[in-house]
Amino acid sequence: MELKDQILEVIGGSHVTAVATLDGKLPAVRFMVLAGFPDMTLVSATLKTSHKVGEMQKTPDVALSTWSGKEFSDPYVEVKAKVKIHEDVATKKKYWNPMWEQFFKTPENTDFVVLVFTAGEITYHAKNMTSTEIWKR
Repeated sequence: MELKDQILEVIGGSHVTAVATLDGKLPAVRFMVLAGFPDMTLVSATLKTSHKVGEMQKTPDVALSTWSGKEFSDPYVEVKAKVKIHEDVATKKKYWNPMWEQFFKTPENTDFVVLVFTAGEITYHAKNMTSTEIWKR
């Protein structure tokens, strides 16, 4: 199986992901649900007024880590990405997920934004951490 396919097995679909931003000079990490796509982007949603959006506006370079959470031995990935914050309704409708309704009501909510993370580099850690490979855009 090709490296990209192995990575997509980890990030494809919706997963809980640790997202690290910079809060001034210190890292800030929080868990978010991100959906991974074959073009090696990951997408999430949040409130425009959240601390993480302010941090991402100042520094769009972020680090992500995703693991299936099923077995301790399962593969996981570390992602170095740039994030873009989308406030336009067209993008919000494009990525709208019905599970977001409980938080944001509708895509037209002006405090709802979509975060698109474009991976520049992904480190893939194989099952049982037997090997590490790096994918680069």
